[in-house]
Amino acid sequence: MENNPYLLYIYTSFQERATFISHGNTARLAKHHGEKSLAQICGTIASDEKRHETAYTKIVEKLFEIDPDGTVSAFANRMRKKITMPGVFMYDGNDDNLFQNYAAVAQRLTVYTVKDYVDILEYFVERWNVEKLTGLSGEGRRAQDYVCGLGQRLRKMEERAQEKAMEAASTIPFSWIFGREVKI
Repeated sequence: MENNPYLLYIYTSFQERATFISHGNTARLAKHHGEKSLAQICGTIASDEKRHETAYTKIVEKLFEIDPDGTVSAFANRMRKKITMPGVFMYDGNDDNLFQNYAAVAQRLTVYTVKDYVDILEYFVERWNVEKLTGLSGEGRRAQDYVCGLGQRLRKMEERAQEKAMEAASTIPFSWIFGREVKI
């Protein structure tokens, strides 16, 4: 995280909210398909992720109180680099695109979607009152403009990605389910 604790706390706030959403959605899907034990496990994990999110979000709120200029600049910096989940490093020894394929399945099943990503960004912009920050330096104002406008730009990309995904549906085997073909 470039030795910048602001970037770390912003990333972790986002990541914890994302895992809260994805585990909660997995719990709902599992329950819908009669997998009550899996639903309970995923629900418990989602609750734990929510507690983590709350803690990190409050830390960033405090950073915005004591250093709004540095914090909004870090927020913009982090969003320019995108928030990637730790799973991006998954490798099963076979599939060099394992995480991308897994993410495509998660998108299709609505476990975690591009819409969720944008919703999280917009949630934090509102929660941290980024639009209302005043007294920022020129760099801080540019960072504020970037972060506050990013959600709208990403929504347009989301629509195009959804259309493209519908056209390009295919299947791929996943090693951890014994090579079973899954639609991505």
